[in-house]
Amino acid sequence: MTFGRPPEIWLVTGIPGAGKTTVARALAERLDRSAVVEGDALREWVVRGAAWPEGGTMTGEAERQYELAIRNMCLLARSYAEGGFTPFLDLVVVTRYHLEAFRGYLRGARLRLVVLAPSVAVTLERDRARGGKAGDGWGHLDATMREELAGFGLWVDSSALSVEATADAILEREAEALLPPL
Repeated sequence: MTFGRPPEIWLVTGIPGAGKTTVARALAERLDRSAVVEGDALREWVVRGAAWPEGGTMTGEAERQYELAIRNMCLLARSYAEGGFTPFLDLVVVTRYHLEAFRGYLRGARLRLVVLAPSVAVTLERDRARGGKAGDGWGHLDATMREELAGFGLWVDSSALSVEATADAILEREAEALLPPL
């Protein structure tokens, strides 16, 4: 971390199958000192009592645990940033409320938001190719994400882009990803 300069933290989001984890890792691999914090992996640390959204809907305990994951991701991001690493956070974030939670926990940092927005058909095909992790029950999140997060961060339609081309496009336009401070 450079003295006097706020830490830089990246949040890579999109619906399931958009390529968040793969692209976050590809971006991180281009830096000398970086870390990737995968929200789903962090959520899997809960051994008993885990509550996951069903069909893209979060209520009650699933919502509480999702918000706990956001808080813990931000704590890890700050820790990595303080250690001189650029953290890349990877989580499905489709509502402004949840984006504002990240912004609040990361207040004072330079937060860059990348929204991977390939077509729903492409995300479903990618999901099928990786063994159906998300399934067809998540496509409706695309419309919610486009409505709720419009105007925030850098949006990349990666439908026809390779992982490397997507990372190139993001780095070429990284200034657009920077969110204004709260």
